[in-house]
Amino acid sequence: MIIDWHTHVHSPREQALPFWQGHCPATVENVLRLHDEVGLDLSVISNSGHYLKSFTRDEALPVIRAANEYMASLRDRHKDKLVAIATAIPGGGDGHLKELERAVKEDDLRGVLISSSHRGAYPDDADARPFFRLATELDIPVFMHPPSVGFGEERMREFRLASSVGRPFDACLALARLIVNGLFEEFPTLKFVASHLGGGICEIIGRMDYAYELRDDPYILGPYGPPLHITRKPSDYLRTIYFDTVCYHAPAVECAIKTVGADRLIFGTDAPMLVALKQRGLDLVRNLDLGAADKDRVLGGTAKMLLKL
Repeated sequence: MIIDWHTHVHSPREQALPFWQGHCPATVENVLRLHDEVGLDLSVISNSGHYLKSFTRDEALPVIRAANEYMASLRDRHKDKLVAIATAIPGGGDGHLKELERAVKEDDLRGVLISSSHRGAYPDDADARPFFRLATELDIPVFMHPPSVGFGEERMREFRLASSVGRPFDACLALARLIVNGLFEEFPTLKFVASHLGGGICEIIGRMDYAYELRDDPYILGPYGPPLHITRKPSDYLRTIYFDTVCYHAPAVECAIKTVGADRLIFGTDAPMLVALKQRGLDLVRNLDLGAADKDRVLGGTAKMLLKL
């Protein structure tokens, strides 16, 4: 079974925003066309449209509810091809929590997408803890995806650096903060999936480990805390996280396999948005030097387990 974990669909209202100039690639028509072209069994559709106009948390709630309902309606029309997940803002408060619970229990959405940051707030903030408690209780995967730009936009306005560099930067920072701020210590059974191979965190996890290991020597690296929220080195928590394979660079995937194991990788393409790269994303996984069982897990087995299919 081949399951593409990472495909985006925007609602007709979101597709009509001036931002797209009439050419939004995130349509269900593109999802289904590419699905058939490369020979997938299921596509997991998600919506990240709440960041397009940088809505406040309150402004985003009705937009997110409409998006969740739209995802469910598309899934209902194409049950043989689509699985849908919800969207939420982790620190959004009771309204966002109630909407997530409704989307999971009433609309049967099988997970939830969050942004690695939203208007400067990160998911390790204290007000996001109730969200992760609910996600753990609902036993759904949390899929963390970067916004358009998290920080440093002033140096990333040319050459599409915001997309190619800025988004992974933000995801890597958010994931690092979640680890050291104790999220995975507090919620050890949380099913957490990081997009874009975690934004490069597998390449820098050794630096996080030595920062933790040398935490009692403030003269080398500066203070570590207080307080201390973790009881093991960061790489131990990293191995409890899942990562999608969206990167288009085989050595990066190989680094992730050596760091966390093939059983923690999930096939994804981000197409849509990146429509032209659908086949390349699938070929990357097929060409990895993995045994048949591991390759089957990456291509669909792990996603099937997380989504309870």
